[in-house]
Amino acid sequence: MRFINPKIDFAFKKIFSSSDSKDILINFLNAILYEAQPVIEDLEIIKSPPGNQTFGVDTQLDVKATIKGDRIALIEIQLINVASFGKRVLYNAAKSYSVQLTGEERYERLKTVVSLKIADFEMFENQPEFLTRFVFKEKEQQFDYPDTEIELVFIELPKFSKELGQLETTADQWIYLLKNTSTLETIPETLKAVPEIHKALIIASEDNFNQKELNELQNQELWIQDQQIAIDLAKDQVTKSAQLSLILRQIVRRLGTIKPETENCIRQLGMEELEELGDAVLDFKQQSDLTAWLQANAV
Repeated sequence: MRFINPKIDFAFKKIFSSSDSKDILINFLNAILYEAQPVIEDLEIIKSPPGNQTFGVDTQLDVKATIKGDRIALIEIQLINVASFGKRVLYNAAKSYSVQLTGEERYERLKTVVSLKIADFEMFENQPEFLTRFVFKEKEQQFDYPDTEIELVFIELPKFSKELGQLETTADQWIYLLKNTSTLETIPETLKAVPEIHKALIIASEDNFNQKELNELQNQELWIQDQQIAIDLAKDQVTKSAQLSLILRQIVRRLGTIKPETENCIRQLGMEELEELGDAVLDFKQQSDLTAWLQANAV
């Protein structure tokens, strides 16, 4: 049996927001938000308007649901770490909260918005927890604001390192599914024990996707890979530019102004050569030392 990658936008929506996915979504939200307690008994999955089904760094919300009672759940999986992601999280939560009222409706009708973001990268570098929750609190005393109407919940998949035998909670099982399904060959007995998780894995089987859907999945996955490569290249370029500027300043301070052709030769060096030059500069006594190093090391 082969499984698709549930982190891809198209697959994630098919698993969690299809017409027969209500039980899956209820179990998932109860596991993540309420320690597997049956707090959510019913919900309504809200379909995205036609034409809003896009993918990429500015994707629409993957799943939106109205929970019976007084809550709205927003769920989004994000694979690419972009600078605007944090702002988009706040914008979508605030927008979903504010657009609830129309005309003369009273504030009492406002529903709590719970925004759950699943990130395939680390957002909070100094925090080891893979699951974090944010609400409004007083800055010094850390007590809750009386009307905690917007809650932000984050799952950072890279921080989740548990293997099958280490899964302790239903939340663990769901996060394991999100992170590892595409590498499975069979459905593990541990995951079969929860009917909704078993059902989600059946949906994630390639056999449940027609050729058009598989092509769409492949296109989205290739697009994401291309975007990540472009972002990585841009970061490398910024890093190289900063390192190059630092080394050129060091050379000028140590040896004085260098010839344009010498500077151009330095600019052609790769990252590894620049690092080696940065170390070697400390031993240079005159510009001929720099020239000799470049002749010996420049490709």
